Amino acid sequence: MRRITAVGILAIVITAPATAQQAEVTLQDAVRRALQVQPAMVQARGDASNADAQRLAAFGAFIPSVTLNSSAFRQSQPSIVNGLPAQSGTYTFNTGLTLNVELFDGLRRLHRVRNASATVAAADAGYVNQRFQVTLLTKQAFYNALAAEELVRVADAQVRRAQQQLQISVEKLRAGSATRSDSLRSTVEYGNARIALLQARAGLATALANLGRQVGIDNLVRAVPDTALPPLPDTTALRPPAIANAPQVVQADAQARAAAASVWDQRSQYLPTLSVTYSTSSQGLIKPWEGFDLPNRNLNQLRFTLSWPLFNGFAREQQQTTAVVQRDIAQARAEDTRRQVNASLTQQIAALATTYEQISIARANLAAATEDLRVQNERYRVGAATILDLLTSQAALTQAEVNVVQTRFNYLIARAQVEAVVGRTL
Repeated sequence: MRRITAVGILAIVITAPATAQQAEVTLQDAVRRALQVQPAMVQARGDASNADAQRLAAFGAFIPSVTLNSSAFRQSQPSIVNGLPAQSGTYTFNTGLTLNVELFDGLRRLHRVRNASATVAAADAGYVNQRFQVTLLTKQAFYNALAAEELVRVADAQVRRAQQQLQISVEKLRAGSATRSDSLRSTVEYGNARIALLQARAGLATALANLGRQVGIDNLVRAVPDTALPPLPDTTALRPPAIANAPQVVQADAQARAAAASVWDQRSQYLPTLSVTYSTSSQGLIKPWEGFDLPNRNLNQLRFTLSWPLFNGFAREQQQTTAVVQRDIAQARAEDTRRQVNASLTQQIAALATTYEQISIARANLAAATEDLRVQNERYRVGAATILDLLTSQAALTQAEVNVVQTRFNYLIARAQVEAVVGRTL
């Protein structure tokens, strides 16, 4: 009695969170919410924004920089400031405007534009890749929640079958047509079924909590099932465009181009730079907002500057070597990423076809196991079968029901994994 009470309390503790404040989401809603709240997606969007800002700054380097400055100071004693007499207690104003632009910089700005454009392409591909990775994780959490809910129903059916079998064994024992061992084995089977049900409910609570975390909800979230099972997609012509356009491959290629542009950026340090600066300034007693007429001193300057570092302690050589090494590494990673996507796609396509075939096999096994249990029940009733035969059939039916659940959701997860590799919906 004490053991039954403890089991009942444990069942209440496990099932209570699943019924309190439980939200429901469809697969589309779960994916949409996850794409909004997952930190990986927030970072991917931030990387894309940073890359856009980098490209904007690279183009902005071709535009002249403009600087406006203005200052005022007050004299406590009469004096001469820049050739102008300044009386005690008066203000002297300095106002200037400067424009500066590089006419030639060894093509550094062009290579930085190339680098920034490649960085934008890499960030965009990384965003697409991260979107499908988050979608994959969300679908896995969603399907795991659905599978856990169905496994609870399987365990509940197992408990009902074991309870019925226990009742039959007890009745046959009372009638003298069964042994004490039959009722004891039925009791053990009933206890094992109840333990399996508790474990299934605990797994369901965990799956609902994981789904809630994935979609950004603090409470448990129930997955709304979709009864439509998508067909097996045609993967014969999927490989060539998938490998070329996979987000991981596009991102790695863009990163290699960015690294190559950095090499030419470092090489531009060996060439001279030519810049031009135009400045105009006014100094005097007239306030800037009242004009710059006499007696203010107005000065206009146009300055050309040529700079050519001939030797800087081999710093350029070090920077160029580092850039070349990073370029070689990025190119090697791009090639390896292409091979990795090819291998992963082969694995996922094989898993997709395998899991799809397993669905029909599992359903056929379920039908056979159901009929076998029916036959064994009748044979046991008339004394033509032993309790061991019946328990074996019950275990086979339970496993067949579990396999039907697992194979169906394994196929859906395998399909999502293929979509994550190719970067598009099948």
